[in-house]
Amino acid sequence: MNVHALAIAAAVTVIGGGLVPVRGAEKFDTKTAPFSISFNGETSAFRDMSTFVLPEAPLTVEIVGGPDGAYTLKTEQGAFVARSARAWRWTAPAEYGKYDLKISPPNGKDDITLHVFVMAPYTDVRNGYLNGYRIGSYPAAPLKGNPIYLPPKGFIEVTKKNQDTKLTPHFTLKQFLCKEDLSDRYPKYVVIKERLLLKLEAILEHVNDDLGIKTDTLHVMSAYRTPFYNKAIGDVLYSQHQWGSAADIFIDPHDKNRMEDLDGDHMVDIRDSKFLYDRIEDMLVLKEFQRFQGGMGFYPANSAHPPFVHVDVRGTKARWKG
Repeated sequence: MNVHALAIAAAVTVIGGGLVPVRGAEKFDTKTAPFSISFNGETSAFRDMSTFVLPEAPLTVEIVGGPDGAYTLKTEQGAFVARSARAWRWTAPAEYGKYDLKISPPNGKDDITLHVFVMAPYTDVRNGYLNGYRIGSYPAAPLKGNPIYLPPKGFIEVTKKNQDTKLTPHFTLKQFLCKEDLSDRYPKYVVIKERLLLKLEAILEHVNDDLGIKTDTLHVMSAYRTPFYNKAIGDVLYSQHQWGSAADIFIDPHDKNRMEDLDGDHMVDIRDSKFLYDRIEDMLVLKEFQRFQGGMGFYPANSAHPPFVHVDVRGTKARWKG
């Protein structure tokens, strides 16, 4: 039996004819602090976390849980005011780019760094281009009047210098770039929802600890798509990818651009994407993951890609087979 087959055997057990995930021996390092921070409607304990704001916009950061005592916030850019020993109001600079807020607990250890990306406003787009980068046109009206389908407020600028930024402990900025332009030309622009990052981290932890499949990240096959690219590949008009709410993922621990044989049948096919889909569904029924509810579908391989699972954070449940 090869190493991968042993991993699969360790990862699942058969009960009543079905594959049931069991916890692996080694606990996955989530890289979290002993306290959480609340910001922009989200809460996270990750030691690296990211959020996205417009120029000169206010951002409130509050401590959630953790030991008692005075916490500190340090930053080299932007003005902030302490609202209490556990809360601050920071004002973003006018210039877009990445600014780090370092939040430390009373003992000065286990810091959290909140990477704040000041975005290029949507109003800077001219004739479908932003600083020479092709965006295209968002739909003229939101789907069924739903405000989540309004054009994004801004775009994260990606440069050679910041593309390797850890948005969260296990996902980098460049993993979310639109696949239309993979050239060495910068800047590029992208839209990412914080909740999608948190959902992907939750899935990654589930894959490692509950399935026993050891991998440092998920292969993000497709995340943000510009409206131009989305139209070019024939996807639906209101695809969640255009709003930074969706990612197409598969498990690729060895970075070979192929899905793992997750179900242990010595083949890689749609049954593996269905296996991952089912395991994510099992996770989403748990109370602590209800905030990550959204769309999900599983897809077969074709000549361009391996089997994969689409996940998004649209806020309402939708399921399909691709």
